[in-house]
Amino acid sequence: MDERSRMLNEEGRSLWDQKAEFWDGLQGEQGNRFHRELIGPAVERLLALQPGERVLDIACGSGVLARRLAELGGMVTAVDFSAGLIERARQRGQPSGSPIQYAVVDATDEAALVALGAGQFPAVVCSMALMDMPVIAPLYRAVRRLLSPGGRFVFATSHPAFNSNNPMFLSEMEDHDGVLTVRHSLKISAYRDLPPHRGAGAVGEPAPHYYYHRPLSQLLGEAFAAGLVLDALEEPGFPPEAEPRPLTWASVWQMPPVLAGRLRVVRS
Repeated sequence: MDERSRMLNEEGRSLWDQKAEFWDGLQGEQGNRFHRELIGPAVERLLALQPGERVLDIACGSGVLARRLAELGGMVTAVDFSAGLIERARQRGQPSGSPIQYAVVDATDEAALVALGAGQFPAVVCSMALMDMPVIAPLYRAVRRLLSPGGRFVFATSHPAFNSNNPMFLSEMEDHDGVLTVRHSLKISAYRDLPPHRGAGAVGEPAPHYYYHRPLSQLLGEAFAAGLVLDALEEPGFPPEAEPRPLTWASVWQMPPVLAGRLRVVRS
């Protein structure tokens, strides 16, 4: 990681520590609507976790997904680079399952990740965090070393084609043969090359953090370069609503805000 990326990463850690309490309150015990309806179900389908399997949750935040994986019978290790978020996750405890092993580990630190247990995890997951990391190659390389034979890595991230650093929600009215119709859409002005951008993950949060946009060729290309291959992909989105609230993802249901995929180690 170069010096600029290192500095951005450290600033990001400080920002997440500052808003750990806010974020934990926002997500609650089971996550917000995005997690409950889009992210969580897609991750669970792709991961297909079996009872008793060891699973590593990278960038676990306040532990929403970790708690669910434990409930499903997983032997969960959950890590995040924010000590504040890990503390919030520990304070929440868990309603069921084997005790979750929490630790403060930076997802951009390949050696620190591998130290959790090379070849010991049949399942690894990283949910809605790749877009928060200044570099992702170290994570992919670590995942390849962490997975046990036949293991899988599942990720969920902001969809780079639609939910990037620059989407604008539009609501327009037109008169079509005397009938006034409201149409909702997204305006995307850039895709291939966007700089890091500080944005609000939620309305009213105290410390907007950095987002790192990567086109699909880079997001997946760095995984391929690490020796991983994609074998499943989902694009979760909200269902159409009769009267959707304007300027929300539910109003542009044709555009999925989330991309979820499953990667495995390339067979030699």
